[in-house]
Formats: sequence, structure tokens, C-alpha cells
Amino acid sequence: MIDDDHGAVRASTQDGTYPRPQLARPAWADLTGTWAFAHDDADEGVASGWPASGVSQGEIVVPFPPESAASGVADTGMHRVVWYSRDVTDSDLEAAGHEPGRRLLLHFGAVDYRCDVWVDGALVGSHEGGHTPFALDVTDIARAGSRLVVRVEDDPLDIAQPRGKQDWREDPHVIWYHRTTGIWQPVWLESVPPLHVTALRWTADPRAGIVTADLELSGRPATATDAAISLSFEGRQLAVIRTVVTENEATVVLPIPELRNGQSYEELLWSPEHPRLIDATVTVGDDRVASYLGIRTAHVARGRFWLNDRPYYVRSVLNQGYWPDTHLAAPSATALRDEVELIRSLGFNATRVHQKFEDPRFLLAADQLGLLVWGEAPGSYTFTRTAIERTTREWLEVVRRDASHPSIVTWVPLNESWGVQHIASDPRMQHFARALVSMTKALDPTRPVVSNDGWEQVDTDIVAIHDYEWRPEVVRERYLTDAGIRRLIDTTGPAGRDLILSGDVSDAPVMLTEFGGISFDTDAAEGAWGYSSATSPDDFAERFEGLMAAVHASEALAGFCYTQLTDTLQETNGLVTADRTPKIPVDRIRAAITGAAGD
Repeated sequence: MIDDDHGAVRASTQDGTYPRPQLARPAWADLTGTWAFAHDDADEGVASGWPASGVSQGEIVVPFPPESAASGVADTGMHRVVWYSRDVTDSDLEAAGHEPGRRLLLHFGAVDYRCDVWVDGALVGSHEGGHTPFALDVTDIARAGSRLVVRVEDDPLDIAQPRGKQDWREDPHVIWYHRTTGIWQPVWLESVPPLHVTALRWTADPRAGIVTADLELSGRPATATDAAISLSFEGRQLAVIRTVVTENEATVVLPIPELRNGQSYEELLWSPEHPRLIDATVTVGDDRVASYLGIRTAHVARGRFWLNDRPYYVRSVLNQGYWPDTHLAAPSATALRDEVELIRSLGFNATRVHQKFEDPRFLLAADQLGLLVWGEAPGSYTFTRTAIERTTREWLEVVRRDASHPSIVTWVPLNESWGVQHIASDPRMQHFARALVSMTKALDPTRPVVSNDGWEQVDTDIVAIHDYEWRPEVVRERYLTDAGIRRLIDTTGPAGRDLILSGDVSDAPVMLTEFGGISFDTDAAEGAWGYSSATSPDDFAERFEGLMAAVHASEALAGFCYTQLTDTLQETNGLVTADRTPKIPVDRIRAAITGAAGD
């Protein structure tokens, strides 16, 4: 973050280092790095006194999971319980800006799957959910020299956990990968006033010329407390509101006069072509945070996806968010930004982060650089009360976490009936899918929702079809006309399953949201796999270009999502290798994706 000419902090320019980009404070202590670490296969750590003493068997580099090489552990075996410990230093407290009279918060970006946290042997909190952030108030116990201890339980055989692509077998197979256990996103300390902002949600309504800020505070103010919100664009002030807060939640509406000028209205709108971000400063009492937002609309109508009230053709790529040396954890904030730049350079204007809630710093890069994102949940593998509760809780927490990012334009709570395998015949599963859609829209009515990406959809806003047919002529015939696509909807889809189980989709856009999957193994991966295979760079290019030409020939599709961005372990169907090297020239990929090939 930098200061503009008026001394205001501009969150829109931050470099991605800060772990929570839309609720930023200048002072914080990064606790990533080397921690003590131990596996606890016999689950004896509590009885052995580890909550107080910590562990001493080995070390790990946080936030990389112990299965990964970057962690220094590189043990991909099945370990249900692991422990971490680290001492708090004077430097940590100084970096956090901690002083008497303030509160000290310990933040975790994500810990997979269930964890308990102790400070000097006292339990300070617990959390369940492998992808969601949490914070613990450690003011009354943490001092310089205090020992932080974290116990994590991640049962590799628990199929009721939302696990996404994490394999339940010893070794990765087909489309599943090594597990990601324990701490896999940043850990940090932050010092705040007793009354402080804990959550901030931005909602823009450019048609009405307003931006709404929903604030959540750490508690009810003892007395009416002054609050102020200011918005600016590139140093130019757009709005300032001063008010008082008396409750622990507050909604503040900010009129934006510039949005009411029809001739300059679009100069403030966010899009991939013009990723304009609005800087915000929020002050409540003694607490001051920096944030940012994007002003844009996203909806579906008349068979099209609309961005800022214009039809917008979605050119997306499936992204597993997996790196060879760090697995589901990002190697760095720079790597996340590089990923967004790579996707854009290949000609895509969107990405579907698959079976994973991505690190918020990836969403920051997408906001800054201009990339649409479909936010998708990691699936569980069974349908039980426990699986329902876990999936719902984590999904709602992430919608709450990410709803202010302008880059996210679609929510995807379910994919290919994972966790609802018998949805076509089981009314309970249909009710669950329908409930997820309804709850998502209750929390966020500003984005379309895909109920079950791929097939067997209920009350979906977009008809999302998965089709791994490798022959371009067949793909062309299926999707060339609206009548042909409607025949698929009225009969069965390419996978032999009904595409729509309930709901009126006569006006819904249709997108081919998984296709391609051409394997071209450049690294001799063990068990290399894809939906079809190429034998040389030229063969790969011809197959890829043929499929893309067939898709672009359609007069009815509203967009597509190509499978996939990178090779991932044995799944060698990426446009680039696991180390992000393009398999054919970038210009050739971009021309095929944008539809310029052969022009």
C-alpha cells in the first residue's frame, strides 16, 4: 500500500504481501517461516504435554503443507494429526504495533482441516474448516517469549470433509492430488483498538449511483462512536460520509455523484479491460483500515452473461491452483500475481478456480489486473448430515469473505454432483443443492449462481455443460445452434446425465464449462493422463485449435471454460506444464482462445 498526494492509504496499489487485502492495517507481524513440527500418528501429543511445551522432533516452513517439498518435510504419507509450535518474539510484537490498552489478534488464513490453538498451555480457540480464515484474541496471555502451539487434525479417510482434489488414497490417481494438511495460508499478528472493524462488505449499485458499506465491529460500542468512510479514485475524492455507530453492525450508504453523470458513468466501472479500483478508508473510533472495491454489475438474461449491462463473452480456463513444490499453498504472493498474468497472457478473460477456495491474494491480483473469477467450493465425497453441515458452513464463510471482490462474478457451490452423487433420484440432495443456491442469493443477490456445474442442475442461473468429446466436428455439431443445445437439455447431456433437473432455464445462458483436457506429456509424468492424448507439439496444437474453432463457431454459447491451465501431477492436460511453461507458443494459444486463429 502507498499514500496518495493527500496522505490517504491506497489499498488498491498493495503488492499482495498483506494476507487480507480488503481490510488492511499498516502494522502487522508475519509469523510465517520456520516452526517446530511433528507428526502425531498415535495422537499422544495432548497427553504428552505438547500444548504447553510445544514440539521438538523437527521443523517445517510455514505456510507450506508438510506433504510439499517447500515445507522441508515432504512426507506425503497419511498422517491424521500434526503439531506446530513457535515462540512470540519482541520483534513480532513491535511489528504488530502492539501497545498497552490495545488488543492482540492472532490470524490464520487457512488450516486444513480442524485445529486447536494454545498460548503458553492455555487453549485460546479452535476452528473447523480447511479453507476459511479465523482470528483469536490472545491479548490477555501472549507476551514476548510466549509459545504458540497448534494441533491439526486432517483425517485423509474422512470423506465428509470438503476435500476437493485431495486424494483419499495413499498416492495420487486420475484427477486427485497429494493432500494439503495443516497450515497452508499466512499466519500473522495484528494489534487493534478495543473497538475495531472485524469485517467489511462492499456492494456497488452503479445504476442507483451508490456504494454500500456493511461494517461488523468487535462489539457494541459503549457510547455512540464517530465513524467515517471516504472513497477515492486515483487520488480524486468521490464521497465522504461521517456518521455515528451504536451497534456492532452498521450499514452506510455512500452516494457517488459522478455515477449520476450519464456521459462519464462508465469511467468508474470495473471490467477486465479496465480494472478500475476505488480506494476506501474506514475509521471507527480509534480504528482506521484501508480497503478497496470495484464498481460493476454482473447478471444473466436473454441467453447471455452481462457485465456492466453489456453482453460479455466469457473466455475462461480451469485452474487447479496447485504448484509442484507447494501443492495447494501458493509459493508466494508474487506467484499468485504471476498466475493471473499468465492466464491473461494466454487470451483468457476469466478463470474457474476448481475445487478450491483460493487465497485472497489471488483475488487481489485478479481485481488489480482484470480477470473474472468463478468462486467454486471444494466438494466432499459423501452425503451425510455431517457433510451437509460442513459444506454449508464453509461455503457461507467464504461467500462472506470474498463477496467484495469485483473479480468474482459467479458462485459455484457444487460441481459434477460431488457430494450429491444421486441427486438425479434423491429429493434430499436436490433440496440441498437448491438450498445452497437460495442461501447464496440471500447473502449475495448481485451475482449469478451455478447450482451444480456440469450436469444435474437445479435452479441454476447458467446452464453449465461438461463435454470432453475430442472430435471437433462433433463438438461443432452439438453447439453450433441454440436448437442443437436445447436438444441436449431436453434429452441427456454429453456425459449421459440429465443437464437440468428442475428450474426454468429457457432464458439462461449456456456455457461449455469443461472441455478439452488434451494430454500432452512433456515431462514423462508417471501415470500421465488426459481425456485424449497428443503425440507432439504440432499434434497438440492442431487438436487444441480444432476444438477452439468448433466452440467459437457456436452462435448460441455465452462462454466457455477450457480444461485446463497447468499440468498437475499425473493430469497432464494443461496448456502449460506444471512449472508454467507453455507447451506451444503463447501467441498461438492466445489466437485460438480469442478466436483470432486463422484470421
